[in-house]
Amino acid sequence: MHRDSAVQEVRVRSVRVPMTEPHKTAGGIVAESPLILTDVVTDSGTIGHSLLFTYTPAALKPTAELIRNIEPLIKGEPLAPAEIEQKLTKKFRLLGTQGLVGMALAAIDMAMWDALARIHDLPLVRLLGGSVKPIRCYGPVGFDGEEGSARAAERAVSRGFRGVKAKIGYATVKEDVNVVRAMRKAVGPDVAIMVDYNQCLTPAEAIARLRVLDDEGLVWVEEPTLAHDYAGHARVSREARTPIQCGENWWGILDMRHAIEAGASDLVMPDVMKIGGVTGWLRAATLAQANNLQVSSHLWPEISARLLCCTPTAHWLEYADWWNPILAEPLRVVDGIAIVEDAPGSGVEWDEAAVQRFVV
Repeated sequence: MHRDSAVQEVRVRSVRVPMTEPHKTAGGIVAESPLILTDVVTDSGTIGHSLLFTYTPAALKPTAELIRNIEPLIKGEPLAPAEIEQKLTKKFRLLGTQGLVGMALAAIDMAMWDALARIHDLPLVRLLGGSVKPIRCYGPVGFDGEEGSARAAERAVSRGFRGVKAKIGYATVKEDVNVVRAMRKAVGPDVAIMVDYNQCLTPAEAIARLRVLDDEGLVWVEEPTLAHDYAGHARVSREARTPIQCGENWWGILDMRHAIEAGASDLVMPDVMKIGGVTGWLRAATLAQANNLQVSSHLWPEISARLLCCTPTAHWLEYADWWNPILAEPLRVVDGIAIVEDAPGSGVEWDEAAVQRFVV
């Protein structure tokens, strides 16, 4: 069973993958995926993979260097991801484990879990003690105005998605409502609609807008105000009938705990990279269950689908195909349900020819 497998090497590459369609948000346009590919190589020859999305190309080089600089701290260590996570957290306690450091630690954690599953010839779901379950997916809609949002929502539903999430935060709440109503008209009454403000409102503005949006039957309103303004989000949550969704910008389990204690979010949506990789996600899922909070995912559909299968209060998977071009086996979605394959590992496998085309 390779019980003595140890970390032998960490390999890091950076790629920039153009998006088929630029994704518009209230905060700007995302036109490409700046990605870091991390491979953890064990002394048994098994290789585990992970992927980081750095949002901006400016973060590619420093994040890649951080991962390389962490290699000496884990080289020769037994392949025990949770144990190594504790060791690295202690090493970085004074500097902190948020931002680029947190991303680098998550890259290593995810790759180690992938390697461990491969060594035991198990899918990650089974390694974690779970079983494959149907996970509902929703499709993304950008900051595309009434007509563009309606068309994008209709396309998603035509592909089988039973939920869609739109970016809003237009100049007036009337424009926000018009976008939601255009989408509803396009997809019908039975499709779930969520909206995301991308943190663009003050708490007072959010409360005023939600008094209007509360009548639109939305599943949630995501991050109406600044992600770490827990008191502000709690104010909005108290005033709104529509559930508030937060979590994609929580760095680790402590941020999540503080948000929950403040009553900042009615639902939770951790990001596997920011929450601390697989190890961090497992803790987040436990905390959510203890507080009776439904858990959705942010990006990372391949690994997130598997982690949601192991999450007692799983809700929705956010689906995006932004890095499909470099994956050998992108996540399949059939009739709006993520199909988690039975292959060993976390579902991340490189298409090496494609990687070479986009490598920085």
